Amino acid sequence: MTDTSHLPCIILDRPQMAENIGAVARVMGNFGLTELRLVAPRDGWPQEKAWTMAAGAHWPLDDAKMYDTVEAATADLHTVYATTARNREIVLPVITPRDCADDAMTRMQSGLKTGLLFGAERAGLETQDLVHAHYIVTIPVDPRFQSLNLAQAVNIVAYEWRLQVMAAPKADFTRNQDPPAEMKHLVGLYEHLEAELDTSGFFFPEAKRPSMIRNLRAPLNRAALTEQEVRTWRGVVTALTKGRGRVLARLAKEKGEDE
Repeated sequence: MTDTSHLPCIILDRPQMAENIGAVARVMGNFGLTELRLVAPRDGWPQEKAWTMAAGAHWPLDDAKMYDTVEAATADLHTVYATTARNREIVLPVITPRDCADDAMTRMQSGLKTGLLFGAERAGLETQDLVHAHYIVTIPVDPRFQSLNLAQAVNIVAYEWRLQVMAAPKADFTRNQDPPAEMKHLVGLYEHLEAELDTSGFFFPEAKRPSMIRNLRAPLNRAALTEQEVRTWRGVVTALTKGRGRVLARLAKEKGEDE
């Protein structure tokens, strides 16, 4: 029997219309997903029109969790799948909804928490949101007409997930491996590293700082670091910082002796 304690959550980033949120809840009800996370809905929350549009699938809306940022909404997750057209500003593995569902099922059976991230209706996900993802999920639509509304996109990914649930459970080949760290631990490492790089003047010119940060975070996301590995890397950053301090102190001392 499939363990349902770590079902993928659905994360909607800055959704614009209550009706679309309700339609997503209806899809979640169809395919057995329960946890809905909303990041800064344009018109606030709750909104009665969402419940009307959900047509009885009220439980994802009743228990919806609110967040101000994608970073906060993904902090406790081990793996995040961002559904968007391929973004060439950040290098992440690009997979189909079927591959996404297969991977999410394997991770769920290992006791890991995953999230399916969807962008706003008009603009989709922005590049700064993708630094919190591990995979980009691209729906293979006809290039002559690539427009999908929010609920359609959720429907396709959720349908593939349901097929995985209906299939026989896979053998768990990862039970003897440490799980990847939650995103909040990775963000702590990133901010620690970036603060020291700021001190050393690495981010120059300032205009390139956002792209340089993306280029630092993306490969570390792809590495799926464990919590112990995150602690090790933070120790590396700290050691380098202390080493730099010792060198500066020695140079200052030598300068004083020379004078």
